[in-house]
Amino acid sequence: MKKVIKHRLDIWEEEPLYWDMMSGMDKRLHESTISLSLIDIIKIRVSQINKCAFCIDYHTEDALRHGETSRRIFALSAWQESPLFTNIERIVLEVVEEVTFIFSHGVSDEAYDRLQSNFTKKEIADIIVCICHMNFLNRVGISTKTVAI
Repeated sequence: MKKVIKHRLDIWEEEPLYWDMMSGMDKRLHESTISLSLIDIIKIRVSQINKCAFCIDYHTEDALRHGETSRRIFALSAWQESPLFTNIERIVLEVVEEVTFIFSHGVSDEAYDRLQSNFTKKEIADIIVCICHMNFLNRVGISTKTVAI
């Protein structure tokens, strides 16, 4: 028997200003010096952790359209063991997990130091905002039971 999921509410339709704000953040992130590939990986990994089916689907399609490989996307949930990710991507993915699970122990000094060794302050700000932005969108999607069409 298939489970039927009802969409509870379209927050963006109820208050378009929220969508304008979220779109503005996304536009700013895409204008940053953070690579599109890294932004896509952040969005997918955060969505995997939060189990937001809509966002996983949406951002996986985006990543594929931007040139990401399906092999890397499939391996993303096991990035620590996969040889498919660069050291820079691993540093960011570690912070993705620490920010997304921030209630557990915060962001470690070691993870933050690794960011500082590889990114400018502005880039670190962009990475943290990207992670938080995606966590926010996941929570909206899950709370309203947004489903992929």
